[in-house]
Amino acid sequence: MFYGAYIDILTFMERGGDVLWYIAAVTFLMWSLIIERVWYFFEEHKNIIREATEKWEDRPERQSWTASSIRDWLISEASGKIAGPLPLIQTCVALCPLLGLLGTVTGMISVFDSMATQGGNARSMAAGVSMATIPTMAGMVASISGLVAANMLKTKIDFEIELFRDHLTMDH
Repeated sequence: MFYGAYIDILTFMERGGDVLWYIAAVTFLMWSLIIERVWYFFEEHKNIIREATEKWEDRPERQSWTASSIRDWLISEASGKIAGPLPLIQTCVALCPLLGLLGTVTGMISVFDSMATQGGNARSMAAGVSMATIPTMAGMVASISGLVAANMLKTKIDFEIELFRDHLTMDH
């Protein structure tokens, strides 16, 4: 059962050309980072917010310019930890369709090469057309799946940063 699926995947990757391996690598990186962010929110987020809040609450005064600067620093530090690799995830989302387009171009070059060498033989051109369309589809599917997850993460990150900012009051 697994052997048949493995063969099907290898056949798909061969039909799509070398660019498909790059799309797979970027997609794997993107989803690894997405899963890491989800794990962060379930496991580590509370501890980071608690530690930063305790640092702020331990201050005897919170009205001075120095206190305001420390508050901004705590918010900035926590925001960086909360956002984590979100910019890299968004870069991967944007990179997938571009790699698909690169696959389209390399596939069309293969079509034109077969036309030049074999005079427009339909069978030889079909392999190049397939090589041109498979990476485009793979890049778009990877990008759309990552786009949904990245937007959900961005909403969660923005909410958590704003919530943390509201918890650090300057009322004492």
